[in-house]
Amino acid sequence: MKPATVAQALEDLRWLGLDWDGEPVRQSERLARYERAAAALLAAGRAYPCVCSRSEVEAAASAPHAGEEGPAYPGTCRGRFADLAAAKAATGRDAALRFRVDEQQVPFDDGFCGPQRGAIEGDFVIQKRDGGPAYQLAVVVDDAAQGVTEVVRAGDLLPSTPRQLLLYRALGLRPPRFLHVPLVIGSDGRRLAKRHGDTSLRHLRGLGVPADVVAGQLAFLSGLGPAGGRCHPRDLLAGFDWNRVPRGPVRGDETGWHRG
Repeated sequence: MKPATVAQALEDLRWLGLDWDGEPVRQSERLARYERAAAALLAAGRAYPCVCSRSEVEAAASAPHAGEEGPAYPGTCRGRFADLAAAKAATGRDAALRFRVDEQQVPFDDGFCGPQRGAIEGDFVIQKRDGGPAYQLAVVVDDAAQGVTEVVRAGDLLPSTPRQLLLYRALGLRPPRFLHVPLVIGSDGRRLAKRHGDTSLRHLRGLGVPADVVAGQLAFLSGLGPAGGRCHPRDLLAGFDWNRVPRGPVRGDETGWHRG
């Protein structure tokens, strides 16, 4: 991500009224951490080189969205190569690394959704061909390094949790408590995105929508405030209650944004 884009994102969050402790973490500055974790898994026999198609590897390396986990990997490269160098020598291609999955379920208790079967299928990518980390490995290494004890994120990442729990276990790390909340969706039932119109903070600021209107609308969608309300994020702390958060997806494109 370009420095200007990072600066804009941080400024938008400040405008909304959010703050944070510590400095932003850039994955590009933490590559050695990911490489050490991947190497440890390879040495322990928990990961193996994979020279399957670039499109398959790249698709698996990104953070998935709802319904986009893809088919289970059939294990084509399992046991095929001793290490990355051997894979390169045999095929002439750089190899990714896949984590070896030897169980079909990793049960866990989600702090919002309750007990989960934790179904998991297929070995998954932890390191891309270029040596960069895949999503699943990066988030585990980053959260563990920062001492994260609670992760609140959207429900479309619920299927990723069993994979991450396996990585925590294999790396000897303590996993955080996970809470997966419902998605904000559009009229088509899909995750709210640019296809439904630009709802980025930058865009809303450009339209002249006040920050307290945006915060109020977000509070309403989260079950924490009335329709049409205005507030500062800190106003929501005293009355916050997980029981008020909707149990299913909420429409985010029904109520328009208005200037003050």
